[in-house]
Amino acid sequence: MQQFINVILPIPLEKLFTYRISETEFENLHPGMRVAVPFGKSKIYTALVYEIHSTPPEVYEAKEIHKILDEHPIVIQLQLQHWRWIADYYMCSVGEVFRSALPSAFLLESETLILRNEKGGATENDLNDNEFLVFEALQHQSMLKVHEVSAIVDRKNVLPILNRLLEKKVILLKDEIYERYKPKLVRYVKLGNTYKSEKRLEELLESLTRAPKQSQVVLSLFQLQASDRKPIKISDLVNVSGSSKAVIKALIDKGILEEYRIQTDRVSYEGTKEYFESKELNKHQQKALDDIYQGFENKKVTLLHGVTSSGKTEVYVKLIEECTNSGKQALYLLPEIALTTQLISRLQDYFGEKISVYHSKYSVHERVEVWNNVLNRKPKAQIVIGARSALFLPYSKLGLIIVDEEHEGSFKQFDPAPRYHARDAAIVLSKLHQCNILLGSATPSIESYHNSQSGKYGYANIDRRFGNVLMPEIELVDLKEQTRKRRMKGHFSERLLEEIAETLENGEQVILFQNRRGFAPIVECTTCGHSPQCPNCDVSLTYHKFKKQLRCHYCGHHIALPESCEACGSQTLDTKGFGTEQVEQELIALFPQANVGRMDLDTTRGKYAYEKIITSFEQHELDVLVGTQMLTKGLDFRNVNLVGIMNADSLLNFPDYRAHERSFQLLTQVAGRAGRTQKRGKVLIQSYNPYHQILKQVSTNDYMGMFKEQLYEREQFFYPPINRIIKITFKHKNYNTLNEAADWFSKSLRNVFRIGILGPEYPPVARIRNQYIKNVLVKIPLGQSLGKTKNSIKRIESSFNAISQFKSVRVIYNVDHI
Repeated sequence: MQQFINVILPIPLEKLFTYRISETEFENLHPGMRVAVPFGKSKIYTALVYEIHSTPPEVYEAKEIHKILDEHPIVIQLQLQHWRWIADYYMCSVGEVFRSALPSAFLLESETLILRNEKGGATENDLNDNEFLVFEALQHQSMLKVHEVSAIVDRKNVLPILNRLLEKKVILLKDEIYERYKPKLVRYVKLGNTYKSEKRLEELLESLTRAPKQSQVVLSLFQLQASDRKPIKISDLVNVSGSSKAVIKALIDKGILEEYRIQTDRVSYEGTKEYFESKELNKHQQKALDDIYQGFENKKVTLLHGVTSSGKTEVYVKLIEECTNSGKQALYLLPEIALTTQLISRLQDYFGEKISVYHSKYSVHERVEVWNNVLNRKPKAQIVIGARSALFLPYSKLGLIIVDEEHEGSFKQFDPAPRYHARDAAIVLSKLHQCNILLGSATPSIESYHNSQSGKYGYANIDRRFGNVLMPEIELVDLKEQTRKRRMKGHFSERLLEEIAETLENGEQVILFQNRRGFAPIVECTTCGHSPQCPNCDVSLTYHKFKKQLRCHYCGHHIALPESCEACGSQTLDTKGFGTEQVEQELIALFPQANVGRMDLDTTRGKYAYEKIITSFEQHELDVLVGTQMLTKGLDFRNVNLVGIMNADSLLNFPDYRAHERSFQLLTQVAGRAGRTQKRGKVLIQSYNPYHQILKQVSTNDYMGMFKEQLYEREQFFYPPINRIIKITFKHKNYNTLNEAADWFSKSLRNVFRIGILGPEYPPVARIRNQYIKNVLVKIPLGQSLGKTKNSIKRIESSFNAISQFKSVRVIYNVDHI
């Protein structure tokens, strides 16, 4: 009987594709295994087996698969259920979830190879210049890859050239599949088998008296073997013997030493085997832990609301300890990679090598190894710490999920699809695994706190800092008043400078927060008012002084800083606004004796960049750290006594219904970095409007006041948590087409839903990468079925795509837009 498989392809297809398989393949295949399949005319994709059945497809004839890529499933059934939920809820395809979930090394791509056609009869005269360059290259090489052809002819799009060469029968195309994950093999050495006896050893050492370097290597090998029973790496032998790899190679060639290779993980724990006992909890932490257990017993998602520096991590450690002791896996989700670096070293003190880390700064190969360790339930992957992508690992026995800093916007994926929220997806994952889940934050999101107040979530609270340290003293500085009295130096008020000087004198550290990178967001000509704009986006170019260039933060376009105004030619260029780079420069000028560091997207590009900055600040190599919102999230610096917020207004005046909630969270979190040990810290907030309600609530740490006000406003204007929202974005390079398409779509939505449709409207930046953008917001009351609403929107999209002029308009859904 003919058997078929339904597969998930890593492309945005609404349906699964069916392929036929032979009897032997049927015996070896299981859901969750990868297969290489032909798709379209010449492409080969890595697909994932979703189900095996015997029903042939009705519309098309099923092709055969190319080959089976796995011996065992690499994705488990629970993952497939979770993917299906994410695809349904966030209105995308399972293929997009598949592509996002798997490390890219698992997705083999077919590479097109260009070969010379031996039977072709074309001569040099038949070819134009570019075609001849490719033809000539194939005389010297047996095959070329597409990117190599691109380099030869110095053009990005080489398909027209290749098509012409195909027509003239000069080349042939061949699809080659290649595996992208290579296990790491470390080279080791041992003494050759012929020299194991003492007699042969003596002869060997005598024969090497004339070769002192080789003799030294052999003696060093004995020394290493005596001190350590482990296999000996070639790199270690080179270091100990002080010789070179060439000397060792000569000994291997002579047969005196034998080389062998062992497969090792790229990420391994280098610490000691001795772990610290977890700390005793104080009575506030213990009370919170009891409340958490109570919530877990009632099978509820539980929210831990603990003020900054209240010792939430110690509570998490107790929960993880209990989870691992019962032989289950624990997942610890964090919003920011910067946080994982500091937390790993803290948790390794308790759990040592049981910890694996998974996030995008790790290489593809390292992520594959973590995936395999979790799949095989290795002891070293009992606890996984990671950013939002760690949700997708193949957990088979998950006992606990902790979502730390659950209010963070970084948990939401924006591009590409699936546009999921890691906190909400983690809650669904916990339901599938029937495991406990804890959300932790000093400033919970309005939705989570609302759920805990209505009894949907369990609730635990720690309202005191660990060691009864007082909450920092928060002072508001009126910039308007300071400017009027001429008391500003650059962007620093006199009050802030006094405090920085005093803090540095006491040998303590300072954090300064400015939520904008670069030197200045605008360069303006003071004569004619012209400022350089990005040619691809509707934004001005940001000035980066260090690189002496103007750069667009949306598309990456950059130009050298012009000497004079491009419009009028005068050399009177001035900057408006300020970013972290400018704050750093002003500080160095004002406090030349202080060591100043900067932490933003520009300084944390490398894999270990976060670690370097955080470690040097922890070890007091830096006195002042200037940074963007990366600094605000749960980092624990013992010696920081002063936090300065350069300008709070830019946060408060943002055109977004969450602006006030976000400002409260961000300012409270930044303030929480101050005075975390014995001494009470100080926070200075500079603002042109110090009497703003949110700033008052931050200064008195009044979360409840902020929550009630925001909830009242949202009830009035129908925003979450009272309603659900779906944001629909339209993108197109033609301004008029976009307007017509967005109007047509929103009119159809109004016909179906009558109320709750806002837009279409342009966002603050209405063109990015030469694509015009328009948004429509759909507000869905809690009583209305979300599934039916989504189906109605999908039906409208089908009609929309049937109109030929709208086919090229891109429609993007963002469910639960934040």
